[in-house]
Amino acid sequence: MLNMKQATEHNRTNPAESPGDLMEEKKVSASAQLLSMEILEQAAECLRTLAHPHRLRIVQILLDHEESVGELARACELPSHMVSEHLRLLKDRGFLESRRDGRKVFYSIAEPALASIMHCIEERFGSSQQSPTPHQ
Repeated sequence: MLNMKQATEHNRTNPAESPGDLMEEKKVSASAQLLSMEILEQAAECLRTLAHPHRLRIVQILLDHEESVGELARACELPSHMVSEHLRLLKDRGFLESRRDGRKVFYSIAEPALASIMHCIEERFGSSQQSPTPHQ
């Protein structure tokens, strides 16, 4: 990959090549780093699972500490059966893990990358605690 200075020198020593040739070289090297469509489909499916405000709240809580279904239900202001369904979806995707302690089931984060995803969300949407204006 040529930087701007190298490209200028390259054009001086190889006048037959045009700037379009260099752009084509950049396109080829960039496309070599693209993820496969199969991987992107898997990523999109995982993001669809996360794309729910209650699930994001659950992840936000669990990134701080493990929690029981009942406590998550209180924190999310939802009935336990609805929280259980959200937890099941997140666990089936591999985002969460659970452990049983007597009659209670405690959930925790199994996928460390959730911290980065939540950080991006907090950076983009959390700074003003109000509805953001869309990017243009």
